[in-house]
Amino acid sequence: MNGPDYYIPAAALGIALAFKIPGMRRDWRDPLLRSVCALLVLGASTFFFAAPPTIAEVNRITGVPNISAPLVYCILSAFSASCLVLLVNWRGGPPEETRRISLRWMGAYSVVVVALVVLFALGDAPVERLRDLDTYYARTPYMREMIALYLAAHSVAAVGMTVLCWRWSLKVRGWLRGGLVIIVVGSLFNLAYGVTKSAAVGARWAGHDWDHLSTLAAPPLASVGALLSAVGFVLPLAGQRLSDSWHAWAAYRRLGTLWRELRSAAPDHSPSVRISWLSPVELRVTQRESDIHDGMLQLDPYFDRVLRTEAYDRALAEGAGPREADAIADAAMVAAALRARAADPEGRIVRSAEAYTSVAATGPRDLVRMSLALRHSPVVAAARMRAARSESGTL
Repeated sequence: MNGPDYYIPAAALGIALAFKIPGMRRDWRDPLLRSVCALLVLGASTFFFAAPPTIAEVNRITGVPNISAPLVYCILSAFSASCLVLLVNWRGGPPEETRRISLRWMGAYSVVVVALVVLFALGDAPVERLRDLDTYYARTPYMREMIALYLAAHSVAAVGMTVLCWRWSLKVRGWLRGGLVIIVVGSLFNLAYGVTKSAAVGARWAGHDWDHLSTLAAPPLASVGALLSAVGFVLPLAGQRLSDSWHAWAAYRRLGTLWRELRSAAPDHSPSVRISWLSPVELRVTQRESDIHDGMLQLDPYFDRVLRTEAYDRALAEGAGPREADAIADAAMVAAALRARAADPEGRIVRSAEAYTSVAATGPRDLVRMSLALRHSPVVAAARMRAARSESGTL
């Protein structure tokens, strides 16, 4: 693998991190969000500092041959720890227990990082090796232990992630399960990286040359594994947000029929408060629901309780469930009230408001179902026609 093979994944993780920064600024106390950002930073750093051009430049700047080795190993160990910590925070549970487990993982891998630095300082590695340091120094005292330690720490994290995520994936569905399955696949690639590297190092210990496993086979496995793990962690969070936005837009669109019908009930057809097209869809849904409720208040004097009861009974008779029948009955009452309101341009019914009893909802109205019923229900169409005939009979 050459420089671009490392820098492109690093840039991809950096772009993912850039999308997370605004959320981090808004809610930096969220441990889950902090863990995601830490994983993306460490993943991108692993690729960047493991690239042969970066290794050569770091060695040149510091003047210490192979100083990049403990640097990359420490970042890789921190990345493994961040995956485990993120998984702990992701699964949730009692805050104290989550914090305690997270601190244990961070403490254990902090010891690994310190040991890597100490072992490198004690070892002797005067010849710069950009691609095959693991096998070249596999039998060098202290360097040998450093290499074995980082491979063991990485493999332990890979096994732990594989087992935990697979067990969890069997208990959940949707975006979360998809993300967990991707993490399992990524962890298997990471484990394959550790096994491949260990095989090459073990061959050196036994006096054989399997260096091609370390220099040619292992790096692509690590790249794929790190990318899949990062994608698996980010996918459920991003996917859930996209799903929520999709449902919000669907609700906004479905409310359109009821909203447009009730605009005519507003005083002097006054427009609703304008909001920017860049506003969150949740805000747009809230505004549309508010406009609908305002229109319902204006129509309240024209609501017919008897008509609503008849529409409800008819909807039940045609096979609707209680919740859907409620929405159909409300929609039928609104449709008839709109007709009555149009037939009373001088507002005589409104002026005699003290004579009527308000038809208040017994619970929150299902506005989306009402809007769909207003457009498609034959019960609502019948109520509208009945109101029109009543109008014609009084003229």
